[in-house]
Amino acid sequence: MTETQTFEPEGRAIPYAVEGNGPAVVLIAGQGLNISYLGTLAHSVAEEDFRVIRVGSRRPSMDAAVTMSDLAQDVIDVMDHLSVENAWVGGHAFGGSVARSVAADHHDRVNGVLLMGVESSDQTASSLDFPGIPARMHDAEVAAMQRDAREAAGGPVPLAEGLPVLIIQGVDDELTPPANGEALQASASDRVSVVPVEGGNHMFPATHIGATSWAIEDYLDWD
Repeated sequence: MTETQTFEPEGRAIPYAVEGNGPAVVLIAGQGLNISYLGTLAHSVAEEDFRVIRVGSRRPSMDAAVTMSDLAQDVIDVMDHLSVENAWVGGHAFGGSVARSVAADHHDRVNGVLLMGVESSDQTASSLDFPGIPARMHDAEVAAMQRDAREAAGGPVPLAEGLPVLIIQGVDDELTPPANGEALQASASDRVSVVPVEGGNHMFPATHIGATSWAIEDYLDWD
């Protein structure tokens, strides 16, 4: 697995990892989760001639509350650091909400959006409530900061105009259930595609790597 590095613009410590060559794909970790659980998925996608960049969250600061736009800027700063002009930007659950913020705030840097599980506008559950997530993968302080940022924003931002969207969702996901993705597709059926992962729960990007990787690769190759 590619080693995690830390980029520290203006003192922000943003974890990231990059591997592969080709069109860039950004994968943003879920709420409170470190980027390690996305490593095998990233490696699988990178093997199909993509440059995959995993991005995690900065840690909380005492100076000021963090907004969704701040977290989106962190992603852009990592892209700048790696000289990536544009990318498919996606994420898992809360990471997908950050990806939507990246697309809204930096439309010209995003080729399309990949959502692995879709948060709804009234999402209140924390990833820490999900029993399938090992303690070593999450950070309660980071999760609380992210939850506050999301609640302050009133939920995920609307889909950026004109960008294609791929939704991959676990059929058995109880935190970001398939109905969320179906509702989002119904709101923009001309540009939103949905791929179900049979047997996948909330952590399907780590447990159903083949199906998740195939969905990303097939969609991007087709696009």
